[in-house]
Amino acid sequence: MTELLRIEPITREAFAPFGDVIALDGARHFPINGGTTERFHDLATIDVGEAGGRTLVNVFRGQPRALPFDVTMMERHPLGSQAFIPLSATRYLVVVAPAGDLDERRLRAFAVEGQVGVNYARGVWHHPLIALDAVADFLVIDRGGSEPNCDEVELARRYRLSVDELAVT
Repeated sequence: MTELLRIEPITREAFAPFGDVIALDGARHFPINGGTTERFHDLATIDVGEAGGRTLVNVFRGQPRALPFDVTMMERHPLGSQAFIPLSATRYLVVVAPAGDLDERRLRAFAVEGQVGVNYARGVWHHPLIALDAVADFLVIDRGGSEPNCDEVELARRYRLSVDELAVT
């Protein structure tokens, strides 16, 4: 059985239960380096220290996915946050559910555009990268360490992300 999952536009407020929206609009900023640089300050809470973790900086190259697309699995990182920051303007989708035991009734989908990033809080369920339109590179900041830090689950049903839903956001 497949259920349609509504895609909403991403906002800081709507995404707050799942982590941070990483965007320059509305961010605290100030000049540094003698006024030659503008610093956009404290954009996300990076949380990687659990169980002796360390910060990793990676680039993920997402292959474009066509809509409609069925979400059939989710993953979470119980020991650290995971931030995705596009390296160029792109469109992508984010599917999330609150931390804790996975409750499929609480799945939410967000459309993200431009150079807006997301930071999944520790333990938040999310679908792997869903790039749209073209190959897209993302700077990814997450946790490294000797402890396992990725749980994956298959969903009880399929959740469809459709072009029609994307068009109305």
